This record gives sequence, structure tokens and C-alpha cells, in this order.
Amino acid sequence: MPYKQFFMVLVLVGLLWNCGEKQSTSETSLEATGNPAIDNISAAIKINPDDPTLFAARAALLYENESYDNAINDLNKALSIDSMNVDYLHLLADVYLDYFKSRLALETLEKAANFYPKNTPTLLKLAEFQMILTKYEASLQTIDQILRQDRQTPPAYFLMGMNLKEMGDTIRAINSFQEAVDMDAQLIEGWLQLGQLYATRKDPLALQYFNNAVKIAPNSVEANHAKAYYLTNTLNDLEGAIAIYRSINLIDPQYEEAYYNAGLLYLDLEKLSEAYQQFNLAIQFSPTHIRAYYYRGYTNELLGNSDAAKLDYEQALRMSPDYEAAKERLTALQGG
Repeated sequence: MPYKQFFMVLVLVGLLWNCGEKQSTSETSLEATGNPAIDNISAAIKINPDDPTLFAARAALLYENESYDNAINDLNKALSIDSMNVDYLHLLADVYLDYFKSRLALETLEKAANFYPKNTPTLLKLAEFQMILTKYEASLQTIDQILRQDRQTPPAYFLMGMNLKEMGDTIRAINSFQEAVDMDAQLIEGWLQLGQLYATRKDPLALQYFNNAVKIAPNSVEANHAKAYYLTNTLNDLEGAIAIYRSINLIDPQYEEAYYNAGLLYLDLEKLSEAYQQFNLAIQFSPTHIRAYYYRGYTNELLGNSDAAKLDYEQALRMSPDYEAAKERLTALQGG
């Protein structure tokens, strides 16, 4: 699991810690799925049922297709043949975590770490999972174990910073992120975390850190979005933020949040035609974007297009009947 999956917002998997953990008892053989890649591996398994690599390969594809029970069965079969294969254990932990079986995910990685106590990728993954599950002290202990083996491990300092940030120790978190980027200047997530922390302190150095991230990865939607957010909410540079959102959609034309955010900023600037166009694009690429319907309706209302505004408010309410703002605007248009 790459670090960028949790650097902006930590996954609240810990809330599901006590979810049911009974494993499926279905057989590892599969009926035809209609997926050629999976079915080809299934055919190979029938010929060579004792090859763990085949079960692991099929498990990876099943995991990608969110067939979690079958993926778990295949990985357990692979591990019954090759019980200490670290790659199989890593993948099994990922499947468990995404399947909301947090305890089993952690136990699987702890087993891997016991097998391979000096394997840095395993320890990093364990520290990451511990952090995701809000076991911050345990994660820091695992990180300390990594750094005792090799002080020059930038991802370990990054994870240390994430733990300290979540624990509210901002100063030490900043020091850890700084240590990480000093060792690896290409660590985009480290620059972004520094930017965010300095932004919360109203320190103008934040912009430099966001610029560093964008310079390293100019086509990173994540880095550009973070900079645009900073320009909007800290510097009140709405035009600058709009320019970034427009550039994001050149990188990823289907990224609806950039259209939506640009629409909001155009609305603040009272550029109604431009706002309407951006909300329209957000809806085009995400037809269930409730807020985009509301704000397109509001923009229509400001443009004097009352009938179109009603339709947008009604659509927002069909998807979210308790959307109070849409209720209020629709009632006002209906003369209530």
C-alpha cells in the first residue's frame, strides 16, 4: 500500500477493528468468472495444483476485482504450500485490510515480521498498518526497530512524522518530515505534509514546500490540488487556485473535483457563466455529484434560469432527500 493512500486523510479502518473475521470455507477452485486472466490461471491450477505462485497470482487478480473471500482462500492455499513467503503474507494483509478485517491484517503482518525481523519492507508495512489502525505507540516502536538497523531509511522518518502528527506533536512531526525529505528529495508526500503543517501555523514557508512537491511531480494531481487548496484557504488567491484546477484537468480531464472547486471559486468571484460551465463539467464526469447539482442550480438561479435551477435542486434532493440547502432554495423558488 503506497504512502500516498493515507497522507491526506487517514483511513478510519480502526473503527471496524471488531468486524466479523470468520473466513470463508469455500474451496479454492473457481468456476469460470468471465475474466480471461483469472480463468486462464484457474486452468493452469487444474494442471498444477501444487504451484503456490499460481494461487498467489490468481489471488492478486481476485483482489483487484474485490473478490476478497476468494482472494483470501487462494492466498491461504499458497501459504499452505509456501508458509513463509513474505510476498504472500503482504498481499494477504492488504486483502484483509481492504475487507475490513483489521485484526487479521495486523496479525498477518506481525507473523511476517516475526519470520523476517530484519526485512525493512515488512517492518515499514507493519508500521504503516499500525498507524492506520491508530496504534501509534506500536508503530513508533516498529519504526525505531527499522532505524536501529538503518538510520538512512526515509520512509521510516515519513511514517514517524505521520504518527507524531496524528498524536498532535507538530514540532517533532515537522522534524521527522524534514529528515525524510533531506534524505530523499523526491519524497513528494513529505513535502506536502510539511506544506500542510506550515500552513496551519500561517507560516509563508508552506508555499515553498508545496512548490517543491509540484516541481518534483508537475503532473501529480495530489500535489497540485494541495497547492490550490493552500492558495484558496490561506492566501485567498482565487485566480491562482483556479489556474491550478484548470491545469489539473489538463492532466486528468475526468477529475471532477477540480471542476467543482473551480466552479466554487468562480462563484465567489461572481463569474457566473464560468462557474456554470465548471459545475456542468463536474456533473458530466460524476453524475452523482450531489453538491455540483446544488451549486449548478444556485448558479442557474443567479443567472435567472429558475426552471433549470429547480431541476438541479430536485435532482440533488432525489439523491439526498435530507439536503437542507437544496430544500430551502427549491421552496423559495416555488414561492414557499
